[in-house]
Amino acid sequence: MAAAAEPGARTWPGGGSPRPGSPASSPVLGGGGRARPGPGAERAGARPPAPAAALGHSFRKVTLTKPTFCHLCSDFIWGLAGFLCDVCNFMSHEKCLKHMKIPCACVAPSLVRVPVAHCFGPRGLYKRRFCAVCRKGLEAPALRCEVCELHVHPDCVPFACSDCRHCHRDGHQDHDTYHHHWREGNLSSGARCDVCRKTCGSSEMLAGLRCEWCGLQAHPVCSSAITPECSFGRLRSMILPPACVSLVSRNFSKMHCFRIAETPAPDPGEGDDSVDGSAVAGPGREVLASPESSKQTLKIFDGNDTVRRNHFRLVTVPRLARSEEVLEAALRAYYVSEDPCDFELQALPPPEQAGESGARGKARTGGAAGDEGSRGPGSRDPVPEAWIIRARPRTQEVLRIYPAWLKVGVACVSIRVTPQSTSRTVVLEVLPLLGRQAESPESFQLVEVLMGSRQVQRTVLADEEPLLDRLRDIRQTSLRQMSQTRFYVAESQAVVPHVSLFIGGLPPGLASQEYGPLLQEAVGTKADVVAVSHVYPSQGAVVLDVACFAEAERLYMLVKDTAVQGRPLTALVLPDVLHMKLPPDCCPLLVFVNPKSGGLKGRDLLCSFRKLLNPHQVFELTNGGPLPGFHVFSQAPRFRVLVCGGDGTVGWVLGALEEIRHHLACPGPSVAILPLGTGNDLGRVLRWGAGYSGEDPFSVLVSVDEADAVLMDRWTILLDAHEACGTENSVADVEPPKIVQMNNYCGIGIDAELSLDFHQAREEEPGKFTSRFHNKGVYVRVGLQKISHSRSLHKEIRLQVEQQEVELPSIEGLIFINIPSWGSGADLWGSDNDARFEKPRIDDGLLEVVGVTGVVHMGQVQGGLRSGIRIAQGSYFRVTLLKAIPVQVDGEPWVQAPGHIIISAAGPKVHMLKKSKQKPRKAGGGPKEARVDTFPAPEGDTK
Repeated sequence: MAAAAEPGARTWPGGGSPRPGSPASSPVLGGGGRARPGPGAERAGARPPAPAAALGHSFRKVTLTKPTFCHLCSDFIWGLAGFLCDVCNFMSHEKCLKHMKIPCACVAPSLVRVPVAHCFGPRGLYKRRFCAVCRKGLEAPALRCEVCELHVHPDCVPFACSDCRHCHRDGHQDHDTYHHHWREGNLSSGARCDVCRKTCGSSEMLAGLRCEWCGLQAHPVCSSAITPECSFGRLRSMILPPACVSLVSRNFSKMHCFRIAETPAPDPGEGDDSVDGSAVAGPGREVLASPESSKQTLKIFDGNDTVRRNHFRLVTVPRLARSEEVLEAALRAYYVSEDPCDFELQALPPPEQAGESGARGKARTGGAAGDEGSRGPGSRDPVPEAWIIRARPRTQEVLRIYPAWLKVGVACVSIRVTPQSTSRTVVLEVLPLLGRQAESPESFQLVEVLMGSRQVQRTVLADEEPLLDRLRDIRQTSLRQMSQTRFYVAESQAVVPHVSLFIGGLPPGLASQEYGPLLQEAVGTKADVVAVSHVYPSQGAVVLDVACFAEAERLYMLVKDTAVQGRPLTALVLPDVLHMKLPPDCCPLLVFVNPKSGGLKGRDLLCSFRKLLNPHQVFELTNGGPLPGFHVFSQAPRFRVLVCGGDGTVGWVLGALEEIRHHLACPGPSVAILPLGTGNDLGRVLRWGAGYSGEDPFSVLVSVDEADAVLMDRWTILLDAHEACGTENSVADVEPPKIVQMNNYCGIGIDAELSLDFHQAREEEPGKFTSRFHNKGVYVRVGLQKISHSRSLHKEIRLQVEQQEVELPSIEGLIFINIPSWGSGADLWGSDNDARFEKPRIDDGLLEVVGVTGVVHMGQVQGGLRSGIRIAQGSYFRVTLLKAIPVQVDGEPWVQAPGHIIISAAGPKVHMLKKSKQKPRKAGGGPKEARVDTFPAPEGDTK
């Protein structure tokens, strides 16, 4: 917390607001009307031990009416009594109170080491998950951070700590040694403590701790026995260390920095962006009390900001509750742990009565809740009354000041602020306390930091800023904002603005010098602060170096709404990888995920990999393609690649890798596959399986780390059409030659025709093609429709192999195969020995040519009853098309006009990763050195 009252015993005023209001009631014991001490103070019959009080908890003894577990040790609470915190709903054994390690939600913001905002995705249903603020189950749609394992109710978002993972250097408290980043609860029910080996997880409550970098799990008490430094665990050789990533993101949110798609505007109750009229419950999910009941529900506002937005909290207490109970309940609803003596409640008149509020708008300072005329306990008015919490005027205050540097020996210092205190006087007073008295005070400044759960905002205060007035204004705006505000003493060093913006979607094939003027015309780039650092003409993309934060933000927002030559542009904020800082045993993994593949599995994997690795090394292919990822890793001396998608996605990434290879410091990164498509033939050959079926993402990453390096041929196909397809009156329009790359196979004839029909069906109704089973069913249907089809393909094409004419048998389809898997795992070449041909390999520099006689033959091949007709084997092929014929390459079909198709080797072989046959090591395995990919030269290979 940025400010706190002076220490001392709490006293209670003789009067306060006469209106009742209460905290959320516990599911174990409802709230009562008895006056009680504030958070952390003594209470009759239950004196909280010092550790619990120091951590802000307000425990009271409650009677249990259902099976209940302790949130600290995760064991069952035997007997009929437990201890419940009225503020955060923490439940504990009496014996566990003296070992308390978990802070209450009201003081948790003050314990955050380095404030980092969260990236909340869209609302979703998370079964057996619990809110990190109120500790209640997430029964309704809730929010989850896309970078860490924080789960919260939508109305608890404003009270969540800004304690997300620190994933890069941003110029604020950067350091090279990282400590464990503990996240409480939401572990699997079978999770075991890595210290005592006992169960620490639970599906019944929020219990247990887990480091979100290394994956260590422990009881809160046991965590103190673990060394604070984090080694990043089993995946440390694959994780891009945060100290090796730099991104100064002053004007960009965390969502922009991690390239996470923006969600729609938050629903009512979701923090600072809530809309007017939002009503949210207090910590216990309150609802309006009926007029006949002995309780009533109140609207509670915490400042001018919530009044303006009409964003309130609902609390319920008995109608005859004393005024101090009302105030105490209102403070608990906003997780305020300061002394209630420093606050008062003011009645807020309805909008239609705002002009004649009179005495009702004044602070209530005496009497009981039922003393106010017609609004007393007998009232039948169902509309809840509105009240606003106001801080009483203060002549002085104790303020905590934090050092903006890390190696100082103290977390913060407390000083007394008076009406004469300014930012400059505070700096002068604080520097000696922090051991910096020998340095010039002119080189330091006071920085105000608002630690919001969605965004951390920093403001440099003017030297003559009166601090007591500043604190009063913050409290007038929002008490919650005051509890999330810190003040830092920082060195006055000029931050050199530097933002890398990736701009995609530009016209490809232009000269490098043409892209600058093109952007100048489209978005008005300023030449004095914007420079083009990298140009990728073949993909129509550039990277801009922007030396002004405001200009970078303007360009980012403008480019996303701009189109050039009818094509929308893409803008991404890219980090800088500090390759000189990479540890020698680190070989980071660059992950590409196609969220459109595999139904919803691609989206889930994207979120899982962001949490298991550094989110800066995970890229969504629908947002700029693979080029941004390769650019970020271009200076890394070594790295590997994981592609999550179908065979078409793998080909897309391999094609981009081939184009950018000469820009990479690591010329041949090895590529692993997580198959999410329908056929997944390349994934089958490399032992990654027929398709992803929900395996643990951590096990997938371990398998990638254990995988063996292999080489694979890649082929170039030149399409040289003599005339365009579909011309009328035989008027030929010459098409320019086109080049495509092939990894798996190329089909001409019936095979491509079925793929084309499937592709057209998917284009018409893309929403139906979300499962592998449905996709295969469509393939069967279109195949049955072609079962009697015959076009005598051997009469419509000519084939040359190594400059030699090859006579074709009677076939309906001609297929060139590079891997021993076709059509979802079928062996088209067959396993029989043949003296005419060599045994096929994926790195032998040869393609196998096979023919099929029709749909029935293809079905027999896929059923394992037959193999294809072996025709030829070679490294150079020329096919002459006499008519327009369907053609498909790696599952991408089209109708090719008459002309020539030339297939030849495509330069160097690609480095792939083949899943090892040995079982992956467990998460607790010992240290493992970074693997070095070595490739034995194939016999007789001339490439």
